[in-house]
Amino acid sequence: MIEEGHHKRWNEIKTNDSWAIFKIMGEFVSGFEKMSKIGPCVSIFGSARTKSENPYYKLAENIAKRIVEAGYGVITGGGPGIMEAGNKGAHLAGGTSVGLNIELPFEQHDNPYIDSDKSLDFDYFFVRKVMFVKYSQGFVVMPGGFGTLDELFEAITLIQTHKIEKFPIILVGTEFWKGLFDWIKTTILDAFANISVKDLDLIHLVDTEDEVIAILDNFYKEYNLSPNF
Repeated sequence: MIEEGHHKRWNEIKTNDSWAIFKIMGEFVSGFEKMSKIGPCVSIFGSARTKSENPYYKLAENIAKRIVEAGYGVITGGGPGIMEAGNKGAHLAGGTSVGLNIELPFEQHDNPYIDSDKSLDFDYFFVRKVMFVKYSQGFVVMPGGFGTLDELFEAITLIQTHKIEKFPIILVGTEFWKGLFDWIKTTILDAFANISVKDLDLIHLVDTEDEVIAILDNFYKEYNLSPNF
């Protein structure tokens, strides 16, 4: 009886997995249809836990304003913290403000600065990350946690392996990122040779909105704005 119950449960799981394909397809189709209409954008990542009085919140807001003034829209994960700051800056500057929301049991709720027709909801992280990568002309990465690191390293890996077109990846906040950047250089590169020297060129480490805009401008003097894969 135990074995029979086990097989029944396993068959139910397989059936549910099969039906999930249609939900996943629906998220991709909806995302592609909406995101393909937004025009060139830059994604801003960072912690949902960053408070409005934190200097990085204000910096993210200012960066978003400058990004809009440079002719791009802004995409964030749609939640509070740094995401809210990015959408707020874009909104106040009169630019495109996109939020790719994810359903989570804590932290995540959409912020009020997303354009009403550009707020997308996702159940699957991997679908949401495809939207970030495909429709962003650059990543601006503020201090954050595991989610921020996940998005950062996925983008680096996809560019490194030529699965997507190259675009600027800009880490903002030397005090936060320098330890990680030094570890990548001294341990991953120098000690173990698990990456090549040119892979370090994929990452820019900066502290100001002027540097962010300069990197974007210099890059797109050479490359056309287009979807990344």
